[in-house]
Amino acid sequence: MADPTAGPGELLIDIDAIGVNFIEIYQREGQYPLARPFTPGSEAAGRVRAVGPGVSGFRTGDRIVSQSVKGAYAELAVVPAERAVRIPDAIDSKLAAAVWLQGLTAHYLSHSAFPLARGDRALVHAAAGGVGLLLCQMAKLRGAFVIGTASTEEKRELARAAGADDMIDYTTRDFAAEARRITGGAGVQVVYDSVGRTTFDRSLDSLAMRGMLVLFGQSSGPVPPFDPQILNRKGSLFLTRPTLNHYVATREELVSRAADLFRWIESGELAIRIGAEFPLDRAADAHRALAGRQTTGKVLLVP
Repeated sequence: MADPTAGPGELLIDIDAIGVNFIEIYQREGQYPLARPFTPGSEAAGRVRAVGPGVSGFRTGDRIVSQSVKGAYAELAVVPAERAVRIPDAIDSKLAAAVWLQGLTAHYLSHSAFPLARGDRALVHAAAGGVGLLLCQMAKLRGAFVIGTASTEEKRELARAAGADDMIDYTTRDFAAEARRITGGAGVQVVYDSVGRTTFDRSLDSLAMRGMLVLFGQSSGPVPPFDPQILNRKGSLFLTRPTLNHYVATREELVSRAADLFRWIESGELAIRIGAEFPLDRAADAHRALAGRQTTGKVLLVP
């Protein structure tokens, strides 16, 4: 197969590190159908090998990171320059790949989808996962009270270290009842739920009146159809099913969120956990580990 080339508006990059995400599992399983054959992956950091026609602001040798790489599970790939951001000198490429998609996700969740205010109460599912650890930290930067869920004591300790004020073992406890107990019966203003099918109903039950369920993933499977009247009965609740692309729709928004991420990393306010690294030729093992909830933090592939 011939190497890719940079077309108009594109960059050709030598990939240093690839971020593994649940969406690639969904795509492989057919939940998000793609024309086959396809090369998985969209998140990577690397060094610019060639600059396509019409591109300004980048040059050969620049280190960049993006969530819009075309087939990131590779050694060499193309990315639209509009969707690439230069990595600061103080941040290495693996760290940039580890924070990128999940960091942008945690940022839009905490700052835009439900913009947390000081004193808000938030429930974060999968609090020791890649998004979860970042979301706990950002929620604390916003002044929120954070309750997390996780399946093991090791994971609960990681989330506490990331700022969670209280943790729930959802495998042995009713997390909705526990969330209400912790909040003195009031419930939380927001639930950030990446799990989906198995948590959806009780996530609604965790909410205070006029609270919001931010359903941003479905690691346990898609939520079945439901009667919207349920939202009325449970307290005039709000439900949103966001996706990152709609929250970095413009380059200005992408660059603004990126600037916050890089600034927090450089200042030490945001800690990035790389939970596992796999060689590129072991991508299948990386998927098994992620799907089996055997990982914490970010999973990377390294060419």
